[in-house]
Amino acid sequence: MPLPTGDTIGILADNLRIRHSVLPISAKSATRWARGLNIPKGARTVLYTGMMYQLIPYIAAMGKAQEGIEDSFLVNFIKLGRQVNKVINVSGFMALPSKSMQESYNRILVNIARLLQQAGVQFGYLYEEELYSGALIYDLGVDDVLKAHARKVYDVFKKYGVQNVITVDPHTTNMLRSVYPKLIDGYDLQVQSYLEVLVERGIEPRSRLDLEVVMHDSCVYARYENVLNEQRTLLKNAGVAIKEPADSGKFTLCCGGPAESLYPKKAKERARQRVEQIKQAGAAAGAVTMCPICYVNLQKAARGEVQLEDISNLLTQAYCM
Repeated sequence: MPLPTGDTIGILADNLRIRHSVLPISAKSATRWARGLNIPKGARTVLYTGMMYQLIPYIAAMGKAQEGIEDSFLVNFIKLGRQVNKVINVSGFMALPSKSMQESYNRILVNIARLLQQAGVQFGYLYEEELYSGALIYDLGVDDVLKAHARKVYDVFKKYGVQNVITVDPHTTNMLRSVYPKLIDGYDLQVQSYLEVLVERGIEPRSRLDLEVVMHDSCVYARYENVLNEQRTLLKNAGVAIKEPADSGKFTLCCGGPAESLYPKKAKERARQRVEQIKQAGAAAGAVTMCPICYVNLQKAARGEVQLEDISNLLTQAYCM
């Protein structure tokens, strides 16, 4: 028996409405990545994580639990679980990621901050006041909850006089640049991906990598935000040769997410299909992603057969070391 769609979405929507995130985590966990970077709190320009990279280890742990429940008698208890979750954050007990996975995803945010600093960008961060963007709820179509949440996110930006927002992933970029303006009257934030900012600033590599990698494009960047050339420019300038798999660019094949929250097994099948395309494209150094959802889904599906890197890891090696 598949997961009950209504109650599964309902739990995520309830969490966003009550706890301001689909999968609430502590402020300490959400902001740990910024320790020691001396980023000021608030500024006209802020780096906004949207909490995507911080949440992925927890979402992955939750997905593993859901996969165990799917097609079992336990799905019959999800409706009850939703009612309990309104009072107690039950989802928190189901999502216990490893410390090493959390550190790995936090390191990506550190990389992005260091790249921006290397490019001479002055920016702040909202620390414990930063809120989740609502991306997963948008993908699942819960519009009423999303609109109210988007207003809360925007109000925090206004509280600190933010005018320019630098985003770290495609889903957050899409939310703030294309979705929020439709939900909020008078929306006036200028939004760019960090990849766009780095190219705009003309960041120069400090060393050449001399690698060959397969490029996996994010569906959201490619089809909705037209972020296709920036990642290629940054890698090529760093001496990275790019190989394109079948279904690349605007026709990139989906990694399987975020369907994983509803259909874990089907999402895994799609991710495995993409891994096979990456393998066929062939590159000794593996493949690069630029989306936390793509990164985690393809890593799981690859089962060690393909090395996957978030693009920030390669960029940091070339531009910051």
